[in-house]
Amino acid sequence: MRQLSFVLLALLMAGTSWAQTFKVPPYQKFKLKNGLTVYLMEQHEVPLINVSAVFEAGAVQDGNRYGLSNMTAEALLFGSSKYTKAQLEEKAEYVGATIDTYAGKEVAKLSASFAVKDQDLLFDILQDVITKPTFDQAEFDKYKQRQLLQLTQQKESPRGVVNSYFNRFVYEGHPYANPITGTPTSVSAISATDARQFYLKNYTTDRAAIAVVGDFDTPAMKKRITELFGSWKTAAATSPKLSEPTIASDKSRVLLVNKDDARETTFLIGGKGITQNNPDFIPVTVVNTILGGRFTSWLNDALRVNSGLTYGAGSRFATFRNSGTFAISTFTKVSTTTQAIDMALMVLDSLHKTGIDEKTLSSAKNYVKADFPPRYESASELANLLTDMFSLGFDESFINNFQKNVDGLTVAKTRQIIDQYFPKNNLQFVLIGKADAIRDKVKKYGAITEKEIKADGF
Repeated sequence: MRQLSFVLLALLMAGTSWAQTFKVPPYQKFKLKNGLTVYLMEQHEVPLINVSAVFEAGAVQDGNRYGLSNMTAEALLFGSSKYTKAQLEEKAEYVGATIDTYAGKEVAKLSASFAVKDQDLLFDILQDVITKPTFDQAEFDKYKQRQLLQLTQQKESPRGVVNSYFNRFVYEGHPYANPITGTPTSVSAISATDARQFYLKNYTTDRAAIAVVGDFDTPAMKKRITELFGSWKTAAATSPKLSEPTIASDKSRVLLVNKDDARETTFLIGGKGITQNNPDFIPVTVVNTILGGRFTSWLNDALRVNSGLTYGAGSRFATFRNSGTFAISTFTKVSTTTQAIDMALMVLDSLHKTGIDEKTLSSAKNYVKADFPPRYESASELANLLTDMFSLGFDESFINNFQKNVDGLTVAKTRQIIDQYFPKNNLQFVLIGKADAIRDKVKKYGAITEKEIKADGF
């Protein structure tokens, strides 16, 4: 849980719960003639401006060129029509500004934070970076070599790649299976020209949004953003909207990834989850807090505190616009692999069989309510929230009704939530460990598919 600010803590101790009153601050939303959606929210506490720009240009658009979206997002900062990569970095650093880009599963984002006094310079940079990136070949090639080295090294840490194996396993045949950072083979084949073409195809105004949050006057900022981006012309988006994937759930299966030198087995157990805009998102979050969403969760108590089988165990719902997964995750010594898996399954089974009592539910509600407001304390987090609302398909009612939805959760409702959203049968198992030592022991969980961790991809 994030640390509560001293101000928030004082309010809570004084009996004034910010969680009860927190609402999304007022904002203006409009669309430019070219289709670009814009959000403006004034926040005058500090003289800063924060920008978040989002594009439907994530890994789901990669096709079989895994990593292309990620490399394109990174390459936005390799130079633009007015600035070289070195100049971009120097100018931002000189005024204490930050500009970052990244690609996720569904979208690519640019975020920036800077002082009000430097906004003329930074908005000029942002316009140039977003609308006129050059995809400098030399910079791109240097970056690609670093990326290839990281891809080789990442498999030394099973906990860092187990999610990629899990996504590939459960989303097989659907773009959600695409690994965000790619594979050595796919990345090796991607050029700066490929990134440029991906940018032209997917960074389109009709599927993009820019949020500006900070110390400004809304009419003046609206005029500025319109002048900066109103004449930006892009191709219309051609990629079809993603369909909901079918997550393997007709039978239990095991993916066993062999790592010969492994001293531990890292594993995920799960299946179908929920989308971000699911109306039961908050109740699911509260129930999952009990199962595996906090240090005092049932999973952590069972596998770490009471048995010492691991240093940590938990569960999570990974949510996207059109799909989502549920997974229990932990790691343990090779010799205690099945003991840890069986215990995790026992805890999940207990959730279904015995459910949640009033005292446990009340504790989880208080935890979730205390953890929630700090996620939106800063202007940068609010800017990110606005673009998330655009890309993930939810609105401010998710925030504004948060307290009501938490408080309204009853023990009876948790039973329905558990039955409907927490997988019980036909679970999918992904294990990374020493295959020869655990193969015969884990076949009881389902039909086994084997891979070598040194093999390309996931």
